[in-house]
Amino acid sequence: MPVLNSAELQALAARIKQWGVDLGFQQIGISDIELPEDEQRLLDWLAQQRHGQMDYMQRHGAKRSRPAELVPGTLRVISARMDYWPGTARDAHAALTDPERGYVSRYALGRDYHKVLRARLAELAELIGNEVDEQGYRVFVDSGPVLEKALARNAGLGWIGKHTNLINRHAGSWFFLGEILTTLPLPIDTAVGNHCGSCSACIDICPTQAIVAPYQLDARRCISYLTIELRESIPEEFRVAIGNRIYGCDDCQLFCPWNKFAKASQEPDFTPRQRLDASKLTELFAWTETDFLQRTEGSAIRRIGYECWLRNIAIALGNAPSSTTVVEALEARRAHYSALVREHVEWALMQHANTRARLS
Repeated sequence: MPVLNSAELQALAARIKQWGVDLGFQQIGISDIELPEDEQRLLDWLAQQRHGQMDYMQRHGAKRSRPAELVPGTLRVISARMDYWPGTARDAHAALTDPERGYVSRYALGRDYHKVLRARLAELAELIGNEVDEQGYRVFVDSGPVLEKALARNAGLGWIGKHTNLINRHAGSWFFLGEILTTLPLPIDTAVGNHCGSCSACIDICPTQAIVAPYQLDARRCISYLTIELRESIPEEFRVAIGNRIYGCDDCQLFCPWNKFAKASQEPDFTPRQRLDASKLTELFAWTETDFLQRTEGSAIRRIGYECWLRNIAIALGNAPSSTTVVEALEARRAHYSALVREHVEWALMQHANTRARLS
C-alpha cells in the first residue's frame, strides 16, 4: 500500500476520532512519543520510593516513558477517554458520610473497565487496519508500562491536576483512559494548558495527606493504594482516616471544582452491580469466599482477593458506630484462617472496646 500523504493522514485522523465517538468514547486525541520531562518526574518519584510496593512501576525501565522501546516502530499514540461517572448510583457524598455502609470507588461499581475499553480500542484499531493495511499497533488499557496521563495530556484530552489525575475542562476527571500505540505518522493534537490555578481543594481534602505537594502523590499514604495495591497489613496510622472506604478513594475528585462539568456515563457496563453503591458493611463482611468470587465476577474488585476484601471491611467496621451488630460481625471473623484478617479484626474490636470504655 502506498505511503499516505499529509492530507490523507489528516483525513484518516479525523475518521479515527469519529469512529472513536461511534464506539462510545467521549474523546480521541493523538500525540507524539516524546516524554523527557515526564520520564524525569517518574525517575524522581521512584527514587523517593513513593511507589510503595508497586514494583511494576520500575520493572520495565525506560519502556514506560519511551513507547518506541515498548513497541518498536511506534510513532504516535492514539489516546481515548471514556466517561464512567455512574449517574444511577447512590449519591457519592451521602455514601461517604454513611459509616454503616461501605464506600467503593465510583470506577469499580460496574464492569471491569479494562475489559470494556480494551474491546472498544481493539475495534477501533481494526477499523484503522481496514484502511491502512501496513499499520502496526498495540492496545493498552492500564495493562502495560505506559505513561497514559502524560500521553493523554499531550494528545489534548486534559491536563494533569494537582492530585495527579487528568482533568478535562468540559468533563472533569471521571473518565478512563486507553491507548493505541501505532506506527502511523498521524498528525498530532495540541496539549491543553493547566487550569488548576491557586485551587488546593484536592490537597486539603485528602484524608491521609497523600498529595504531599502540588502534582506530587506519595502512593504509600494513598487510600487507593492501601486498599487495592497493598497486600499486607495496612499501617495503623492510616486506619481511622480510611473511614468506610473499602475499595479505593475518590475524595480528591469528589471535591474538585472541575467535576461540576462531569456528565453521567451512558455506558450500561458502568451501571452499579451487586448494590455495591449502598451495601451495609456487615452484609459485605458476611460474604463467603464463594460469594466474593461470584459477586465480583467481571469486576475490577476481584483483583484484590478475598482476604484483602475482608481486611478493608474490618477497618471500616472498626470505624463504624459501635453496636451489637457490628461487634458480633467482627467476632464472627475473629478466628478466620487468615492472619491478615485476624489482625485487622482485632484492631477493629479494640476500637469498639475503647469506645465503650470512654462512654462508661
